Amino acid sequence: MSAWLKQVQFDDNGLIPAIAQDYRTGRILMVAWMNHEALLETVKTRVAVYWSRSRKKLWRKGEESGHVQKVHEIRLDCDQDVILLKVEQAHGVACHTGRESCFYLKLEQDPATDELSWQAVDPVLKDPKEIYKETHE
Repeated sequence: MSAWLKQVQFDDNGLIPAIAQDYRTGRILMVAWMNHEALLETVKTRVAVYWSRSRKKLWRKGEESGHVQKVHEIRLDCDQDVILLKVEQAHGVACHTGRESCFYLKLEQDPATDELSWQAVDPVLKDPKEIYKETHE
């Protein structure tokens, strides 16, 4: 195993959180998980590859949607337990909801009721039905 890979602190499940950030704007696009294999493939190909915990397999970002993430830079945090990928997001859509970022919900207070609730504050750039329909035709 490479010396650089030995420094990465994977959790007990062999995973590490990976943050995808737009390399130009600095906006956080999404958070996913990587295992050794995903990290190695990402380093080799310079295209983001994650580990899908629900599907229990490698997830090559954009393999279904076409919204590939070209990796410009890979960083490791000070505790060596979080990866930061500075990426170029194909088609400007990182979220499966068709938005630029998965972080589109904002906690806001309703002035009339003082109740807090999550409000969608970012627009849908592309209908998710169209995103996934395109790759299956």
